[in-house]
Amino acid sequence: MSASLVAPLPERSAAIAQARRELIHGEAPRSRSAVRIEPWILRSWERCLAAGRQPQQRISFEPVARSAEHEAAERNRALVSAARPVIERLSRAIADTRYFAVLTDAEGIVVDVGPLPDGTEADSRYARNIARVGVDLSERAVGTSAISTALAEQESVWLHRGEHFFEDTSIYSCAGAPLFGPRGDCIGMLDLTGVQAVERPELRHLATLSARSIENMLVLNQPCELRLHLSWPGCPRGEATDGLLCIDADGTVAGANAAARQMLHEPLARSPHALHCNDLFAMPLDMLFDAARRGDAVLEVPLWSGLRVQVRPQRGGKGSAVVVPEARPRLRDVEAALIRKAVADARGNVAEAARTLGISRATVYRKLWRGRASGSAD
Repeated sequence: MSASLVAPLPERSAAIAQARRELIHGEAPRSRSAVRIEPWILRSWERCLAAGRQPQQRISFEPVARSAEHEAAERNRALVSAARPVIERLSRAIADTRYFAVLTDAEGIVVDVGPLPDGTEADSRYARNIARVGVDLSERAVGTSAISTALAEQESVWLHRGEHFFEDTSIYSCAGAPLFGPRGDCIGMLDLTGVQAVERPELRHLATLSARSIENMLVLNQPCELRLHLSWPGCPRGEATDGLLCIDADGTVAGANAAARQMLHEPLARSPHALHCNDLFAMPLDMLFDAARRGDAVLEVPLWSGLRVQVRPQRGGKGSAVVVPEARPRLRDVEAALIRKAVADARGNVAEAARTLGISRATVYRKLWRGRASGSAD
């Protein structure tokens, strides 16, 4: 193996120290080439300064009150359960790097930790300071960190030593990725931290992928009647790329992962908890349930945007089944379902579906739109 593949990253401490003097302490720049600091770090520094904080202030790493800790544990039981197997795998991947995993809730309170690495007594003490369930690692408590910036910016980050605001935290290097729940809200973050460790910015990518695995596990654990695995036609399937949708018995979207929200974009971004399948797919809901009952491997389903996705439908689980009384279908619903099926059979070609049905293309659009509007209103 060539030396270039194993050479350590150049040390950035001097450049970071100069940035602190200029951006935190107000020292005049030494040259026109300003020291580069990531914008999310600069924003966090500015928030700390605006709150009257000074870098030399001591940090106690105090846990929250016992009642608040218990409350956080109860509130995040599903998150911890979904994250634990991922953290176990992750801890094996980083076992030789002297980094460890920390899981927090959306407020920055630690709710779970991975095994701590061996190290000196001082390093172990610094690790134990933050790797305790109930410790407050939010920006208000410990200033700039991967935890606070990932939660504030809602994107993955990397910070090295002096990029933390307080001097007490300048011995840490950390990667962080936010965690989003099945309804699309930020519910916590995953942090990988090293104490006086070699800089490993590639851990940002590992933290991001691990966070997606936790989110997928949360969706898979979500009680539902129908679970849809989405992928683009011709693209390889995988955990990092597959969309996941949870559907209730009445067709309401009960949850989705990040890939599904990106694939379906605007509809899911608006209101995933109030969205109906009919707003997403130009295909009757009954056809998806029937395919799941038959065990069909993959369906190619048209979207209202004109795009098509591959769908693997599966019966849901995890919880008691929802029993919905059978209602007599309304004429307009039957009519809309037949039109949607014709559009689906025509692979999204509305003109061809109209010819098959013997009606005008305008009538197809009008009746489909009326069916979608009435389904949303109901």
